[in-house]
This record gives sequence, C-alpha cells and structure tokens, in this order.
Amino acid sequence: MLPGWIIIGSAIGYLLLLFAVASYGDRLRRRKGAPRQGRPLVYALSLAVYCTSWTYFGGVGLAAVRGFEFFSIYIGAILVFTLGMPLVRRITEIAKSEKITSIPDFMGARYGKNSVVAGVVALISLMSAIPYIALQLKAVSSTVGVMVDPGQYGIGRGNLYFIDLPLIVTLLLACFAIVFGTRHTDATEHQDGLILAIATESMVKLIAFLTVGLTVVFFIFDGPADLWERASTSSLVIEAMSHQTPISRWVVLIVTSAFAILFLPRQFHVTVVENRHPNELKMARYLFPAYLVAINFFVIPVAAAGLMTFGGSGDADVYVLTLPLQHGLHMIALITFIGGFSAATAMVVMESVALSIMISNDIIMPAFLQRSLFARSSERRDFARVILRIRRIAIFGVMLLGYAYYRSTYTTSSLVSIGLLAFSCISQIAPALLGGMVWRKANARGALAGMITGFIVWAYLLFLPSLGGPDYSSASAAILSFIFPGVSLFTTHHDPLVNATVLSLLANSLAFVIASTSRNLKPVERLQAGIFVKRHSRSQFATRSWKTRVSVGDLKTAIARYLGEERMRRSLQTFERQAGRTLEDSQPADMALIHYSEQLLGSAIGSSSARLVLSLILQKVEDASADTAWLLDQASEALQYNQDMLQTALSQMDQG
Repeated sequence: MLPGWIIIGSAIGYLLLLFAVASYGDRLRRRKGAPRQGRPLVYALSLAVYCTSWTYFGGVGLAAVRGFEFFSIYIGAILVFTLGMPLVRRITEIAKSEKITSIPDFMGARYGKNSVVAGVVALISLMSAIPYIALQLKAVSSTVGVMVDPGQYGIGRGNLYFIDLPLIVTLLLACFAIVFGTRHTDATEHQDGLILAIATESMVKLIAFLTVGLTVVFFIFDGPADLWERASTSSLVIEAMSHQTPISRWVVLIVTSAFAILFLPRQFHVTVVENRHPNELKMARYLFPAYLVAINFFVIPVAAAGLMTFGGSGDADVYVLTLPLQHGLHMIALITFIGGFSAATAMVVMESVALSIMISNDIIMPAFLQRSLFARSSERRDFARVILRIRRIAIFGVMLLGYAYYRSTYTTSSLVSIGLLAFSCISQIAPALLGGMVWRKANARGALAGMITGFIVWAYLLFLPSLGGPDYSSASAAILSFIFPGVSLFTTHHDPLVNATVLSLLANSLAFVIASTSRNLKPVERLQAGIFVKRHSRSQFATRSWKTRVSVGDLKTAIARYLGEERMRRSLQTFERQAGRTLEDSQPADMALIHYSEQLLGSAIGSSSARLVLSLILQKVEDASADTAWLLDQASEALQYNQDMLQTALSQMDQG
C-alpha cells in the first residue's frame, strides 16, 4: 500500500499541473500570431469531458453486472456526432449569430427572449447537475478510501469530525473552477486556458485507463487468450455477459445519452460556446467517437478480471483500482487513481463554470432587473464586478448542493444510477428545444407547460425516491399500461428509470403541443421563430432607417457597465468596421446598433436580461409610452418578416 502522503500529494500536484496548463493556454492566446493549427484537436479532446468518473469507474461496475449495457450511453453520443452532425452545426450557427452563452439562453432566445423560459431551463439544468456532481464526489471519495484511511490524518475525527474527504474535494475543486472560469463577464469569449486544461485531462484519463487495461490483460493475465479462456469458465462472468437488457432500456439509454451530449450544461458550453470554426466540428466528428470507443475498449476485460479475482464481492465500481492493488502493482494503481481523479475534476470544473453563467444570467439578473434594483443605481454602479461575484458565489453554491446530495444518497446509490438520474432530468429540455427548431408555431407558453410538467413527473418518479421517498414505479407502469394497452415494451420489466423517463417525456411533449396551440405567437416569438426555424439572419429584420431617442453614448455607457470599458470599445470598433461608419456619442442609435448592443449585452448577462436592460434604457429617454414604442418596434420587425415571407411565396406562384 502506498503511503497516504503520496496519494494526497499526487492529487494536489495534478491540480497544480492543470493550473500550469491553463495558464500556458491563456498566455498563448494573448501572444500575437500564436499558432492555431492545433485548436481543432484541442476542441475535439475537450468534448471528452463527457467521460467522467462514471465512465472511468461506473462503466466497469455496470459491465460486471449487466454486461454490454454500459455502451448504450456512448451509442447515443456517437450517433449525435455522426448522423446528427447537421443538428449540432445548426445549433452552433444559431448560437454564434445570436451571441448565446448557455442552453437556457438558447431556449429563452428561441421563445421571444423570454426570461421565464430561460429560468426554468436553468433550474432543470441545475437539478440535473447536482446528482452528476455528487457522482464525482462519490467516485473520488471511494477511490481515496481504497488507497488511504482519511482518519489517520484526523479527517472526520476529533476536532475535525464535521469535515470529511468529499467536503475537502468539493472546496478544492470549487476554488479551481473560480480561478479559471470566472475571469471575464463576457461568456462568449473563448477560455483557451480552461479548454486546454480540459483537453489535457482527456488525454490523462485515456492514457491511465489504457494503462490499467493493458496491465490487466498482459501482466495480471497472460494475454487476451488466457483471459478469454478463464472468463469462459467463470459462472460470474458468463452470467454478467449474458445479461439480457430489455430493448426498452436500450432505447431509453441511447435516446437520453443523445440528449445529454448536447444539453448537459458542460457539453453545451464546450460544444457550442467554445466552438470557433466549422473545421473544429469536422475533426470532432471523427475524433470524438474514436475517443469514446478507445476509452471503453478495456471495460469488459477489466470487469471480467474483477469478477474472477474478487468472486463478485466488493464494490465493482472500483475494480480498476483494486485489481492493481491486489497484485501489488502500486504504481499502476497510482496512475489509475490520477486518471479517475482527473475525470472527476474536469467534469466538476466545467459543469460549475457553465452553471454559474446560467445562474447569474438566467435566474439572478432577470429577477434584479425586473424589480429595477439595478436601474435605480445604474448611474453609479459597475456591474461587471457584480456579475463575476455572483458567478463565483454560484460555483460554491452548486458544489455544496452536490455535496449535500452526495451525503444524502452515498450509501444507497451506485455511480450509474446517479448518472442516469441526471440524464433523465436534462432530457426534459428536449421536446421544447427540438420542437422549437422545426415547428414555427411553438411558443413560450408551450415550452413552459411542457418542461414544468415533465420535470414534476421526473421529480416524483425518480428524484424523490433517490432521496428515500416513496417509490412510484408500480404506479408509473400502471399508467403506461393504461395509455398503451396490450403493449408490454415499457411495462413488462417494471424498470423505474425506463417507465419514469418515458412517462415524463410523454407528458412533456403532450403539454408542449397543447399549450403551444392554445394561443397565437406574439410578434417577438414570431421573429425569433423565423431565425431559429427558417434560419433567417437578424439583419433581415433590422433597419438603419428606424431611429430611436437613445444616443450612442447611452448605449456605450450601458454596455461598459456590464462588460467593462475595454471590451465595450473593442466591440464597438468591430461594429464600426463591419458597418463602414463612425459612431458619434451624440447621434441617435439606429436599429442595427440597438440589435448589436442587445447581442453584446446578452454575451454577459443573457439574451432575456439584455432585453430588459435595453427596455429600461428606452423608458428613460422615450415618452410615457416607451413600452408601447418598444413593442411596436418589435412588431414592425415581425410585420416586415411576414411581408418578406408573403412576397417570397407570391414570387413562386404562377398566378403571382
């Protein structure tokens, strides 16, 4: 057994290495003329933040019980980045054109810059992340507990009885996320240092898992033939590998994993927000699926070796660590531990950074702005620092919520069950998001009705039982049997995850369609539907001839308050170059500048909050009917859109 100080020192040393890598990435970005040839590779590797400690430890644990079922959560991801690449490109293009910073921002922008829609999506994303963060804490604490006794260092005993190892890990990772994830208020500015650190982490965990896999096959056993021969005579291995996963579970796991690879906060951030060029997606289309296959290549051999070595006893989730220790391979065990610690670190840091942006932009800022708390002090406050403080506090809050969930479930839940709970939760965003990209009549009422209904069903059927509440799996099976009489696909095996996910998504989709058809689109919703569904450019609806009473100087002051003076000047200089004109502080702002300012503010505080800020500015300088003027302005854009569509239709008709 390795001394505890080596384990702890290695973990701290690895975090310092990530600090150094991230710092190098930031310096490289600031260096003029720095080479960018390797950016697509870094981007593709950063997508592997999808592979957390669930992949590293939980995959082996699941394979030791259910055989090849573990690969279902990667099939969905592979399908998205191969067959579903047009959808990924489309989401990315819209996000870039609309200066979108998160998935709540994306949803809020689609449904008329609606802050309530964005807030609900942010809450669902937060609820999906809490179990996922708890999963990482459980994995790290379990692996450290295998290698060292924290009680030897006074942790959890004596005066430190209220402190345990997961709490220390929580605070340490929160500090790391704050240092490298909350330096800029503009969430659309690429964080090269953080992404380079995440890409490095992806290589570390891949190398570590391949190392333990090769060790098991060629050192613990005498090659693949020897391992296969012994496994074929082991009843435990045969039972696990012959496990018949119901087709309904396969379908649900594949579909929810496909949703998760796009909609989980960290995945949307690295895939969409951090994307710079279409070439990056081209490389990711091949490299990311290959990575998923490579990191899972030795899952079955390690699971089989663990079953034969330990006879089915012990925690299968830590077979990758206990196997080297059992055979005295302490250095391999240390490498394995660093790989698992790396997988958990990357997920927690990236997830907390993405969630902090959501919480500040889509929950806190709209609440303050709607109550005019910021408006009363807007003449004397610089909100760039306030936004950063909110995000830093949010990171600590999210991490502590994850820790609290871990403490409430750490003795009853496996890594896989916690992860699937998060997948099912984030899937509640899918009907409104996917439907909003293909159905022009979808509106905010339908999106809210669908997501809230689906979330409530998910909470009652899955989340509350995970906390020790009543189990409603029999009731959900009965409801599905009533809805689909004579169809046993989802009810024969009474799988709580399958039944709850199907029922919640069914209720979600039904409420989304019914509520959307219950009223007509508002003008702003009609405009945004044209951008998201038909992919019209916003420039089609903006006209320079429409003047407002807002001066260019007023807009500059508002933008600088939220993004900082330097960022404001740099952005408006870009606008001047693109528009081919010079902006004077005293001249009235036209609609092209208003829309550009709205998108610029949206990069810092979200699209719905940016809309509220501009409405407050207009109220100050317009007459008593400022609200009407603002709405009429939006209505004029929608009418212009309708006129353009009508003209297009007429030009394609023989009668026209």
